[in-house]
Amino acid sequence: MLSFLGNVIWWLIGGVFMALGWLFAGCLFAISIIGLPWARSAFVIAGFSLMPFGRTLVRRDVLTGQQDIGTSDWGTVGNIIWFVFAGWWLALGHILSALGCFITILGIPWGWQHLKLAAATLAPIGMTVVTVEQAERLHGVRMDR
Repeated sequence: MLSFLGNVIWWLIGGVFMALGWLFAGCLFAISIIGLPWARSAFVIAGFSLMPFGRTLVRRDVLTGQQDIGTSDWGTVGNIIWFVFAGWWLALGHILSALGCFITILGIPWGWQHLKLAAATLAPIGMTVVTVEQAERLHGVRMDR
């Protein structure tokens, strides 16, 4: 229930706008065939940025135990290309949203979520979204909720 309430408040204080930014970036990359891997990652993170509370990002190779193209050296190259063309302005949007949330004490949890998403904008290729419970089982530690 708290995750649902956190997500509703999130939508009202900028989460929807940042999700639209991720969708826009994904659509720009999807226009060309070679941009489809970046578009897929952007769409995954767009869904996460709509409802981040109760979920988290993990690397796919950590989750599955197998390396794929997005978690290999090609994924690193892809993340560099991503950062140059889209990552920096999405990170900037999340940082500015976080600063807006940090104005009040009550906004601090949402500000931290924006900062987590800002970090995700730096290298989204090779990441997937899981519930916090799945991540806790995967890492064997309790995570922030």
